[in-house]
Amino acid sequence: MKIALYIRDRNKDVEALLKRLREKGATLACFGDDFSSWEDLPGDTELFLSLGGDGTFLQSLTFVRDRGIPVAGINFGRLGFLTTARADDVDTWIDDLLGGRFTVEERSLLRVTCTGLPDDFYPYALNEVSLQRQGASMLAVQVRVEGRELPTYWADGLVVATPTGSTAYNLSVGGPVVLPSSAVNVIAPIAPHNLNVRPLVVPVDAALELTFHSREDCALLTLDNRSCLLPSGTTVSLSRGRYGLRYVSLSDNNFIGALRTKLLWGEDRRNANL
Repeated sequence: MKIALYIRDRNKDVEALLKRLREKGATLACFGDDFSSWEDLPGDTELFLSLGGDGTFLQSLTFVRDRGIPVAGINFGRLGFLTTARADDVDTWIDDLLGGRFTVEERSLLRVTCTGLPDDFYPYALNEVSLQRQGASMLAVQVRVEGRELPTYWADGLVVATPTGSTAYNLSVGGPVVLPSSAVNVIAPIAPHNLNVRPLVVPVDAALELTFHSREDCALLTLDNRSCLLPSGTTVSLSRGRYGLRYVSLSDNNFIGALRTKLLWGEDRRNANL
């Protein structure tokens, strides 16, 4: 199997892992050695392996893009909610991956269209798109869903999350957890000043427009872990990506299990002996 690897920190543990993969018969193309951008990712890549935490996994999207290559994440970080397996369980997940004993889940993406994006800015997000204030002044964000305008959000910002990203920034600002297979997105305000607004669930194919104004003359637009500044008055259009991300899931890796083990969902000492 031809595997492309994206690695941020090439330490001794990673080197041991690369050696083990080669011993098992994998052909490797490593970031920094064999490719450095999406344009020179080897054309015969069968699997893209992200070695790190969730940030590394999110960055993998910018390499794979519309190629349809399955992406598996191996957790060398802390939480690793998006990752497929832990780095310390080497032989099990290597054998499963190389033996084809995994499933591929289609994860939807958000696509951003607006003026002011840098030319080299990749306009797709797996987790979320957010607008955030710069300085002390709040943002006024006007949101239109399929052309219909919602009441203005007065807030520190706004998050539009995919089902995959519902457990990330969306969760921290009070948005709902959404199963990855759900055909929805979530609009969630960040520290809203008008307290009678709440997170809103919208169809995944709904066209969204966000127009913001700020006394600071700009706001920060973030797609996953990439960001840029936009001038006040900009309209940001969001739509479902014309392609998705093919997420690799091993037999013991599932969303409900990740909620319980990684986010300690419903953890209660009173249930310890039940």
